Amino acid sequence: MNKDVYRTAIIGCGNLGRALAIGMIDGSIKPDRLEVTRRNTAVLHDLATRGISVHSDNKGAVDNCEMVILAVKPYNIDSILTEIAPGIDASRHVVVSVVTGVSTAHIASFLPKGTPIFRAMPNTAADVKESLTCICHSHAGPMEIDIVNSIFSSMGTAIFINEELMEAATVMGACGIAYVMRFIRAMVQGGIEIGFDAKTAGLIVQQTVKGAAQLLISRGGHPESEIDKVTTPKGCTIAGLNQMEHHGFSSALIRGIIASYQKIEPV
Repeated sequence: MNKDVYRTAIIGCGNLGRALAIGMIDGSIKPDRLEVTRRNTAVLHDLATRGISVHSDNKGAVDNCEMVILAVKPYNIDSILTEIAPGIDASRHVVVSVVTGVSTAHIASFLPKGTPIFRAMPNTAADVKESLTCICHSHAGPMEIDIVNSIFSSMGTAIFINEELMEAATVMGACGIAYVMRFIRAMVQGGIEIGFDAKTAGLIVQQTVKGAAQLLISRGGHPESEIDKVTTPKGCTIAGLNQMEHHGFSSALIRGIIASYQKIEPV
């Protein structure tokens, strides 16, 4: 597989697949080197207008491409693997799964022996090049690892982890987007109650969340050290934090993370 001429197919282009497609053409792949498939292609019209090949022929996509990204629902993975397996060539193809809870060993059981297989868990921030993607692999060599890393790094930050942590990575990185969005929503609602219109409250909260994350990224510190800088004796910040904790803010978040993790049924 030549790194400079490979084509990529996204099989099952739902919300995550769409985010990946947009992130790729804005970063590592030209639109005419990307194919996406979905049963209802009408909902992907906007991708087609950007030069991406959009169709419903999974087998054709595999024939045309060297990189095959599986972005289907977990309950569809076996039927999709059965469908495309005859067209997979272990010496030509690299298979990347972004399907929650499906191991590389399970995927390998459908494909020719020695097929390079990756699991990647990005999030929907890929389409704004701010995804955090956790990756693991099986039967992959340096070239394949470099290609997959370059694709996901072009959409944000990519890190390689042990496969046994992939379900935890799904909760922290992919589900985590929803957790943060819910926090932002609640903070905006609080801002409205104390006097701001929704648009202004949203702007304040969004930039505050972005700034808080950047402080940790840039300084490499601990959240508590940054909290200490804005909490003064008898001040309004500590009063608000303590009230949140009295109502179980931290424990509710931790319990939610654990509940999401326990919901995943790996195969």
